[in-house]
Amino acid sequence: MTSKLPLLALALLIVPQTAVAQSSNAQLAEQRFRAADKNADSKLTREEAKAGMPRIHRNFDRVDANKDGFVTLAEIKAMMAAAGQ
Repeated sequence: MTSKLPLLALALLIVPQTAVAQSSNAQLAEQRFRAADKNADSKLTREEAKAGMPRIHRNFDRVDANKDGFVTLAEIKAMMAAAGQ
């Protein structure tokens, strides 16, 4: 019978790094969102997204989950979570 300890140790090393990367991605997205939100209303118009978050602009209709014509930080984070980021 082979030991599963090395595999478990490897998994324990990978999981925290993944969590840290996801946290860092979320923090970066929040910083970029705040910078792009020029009128500080906590939502991005297409124009704000185009100027400050081009990837969000390119995917605006997919990110805008409630189809209200704006993208919120919560919608961006939900998209990131669905993508495993």
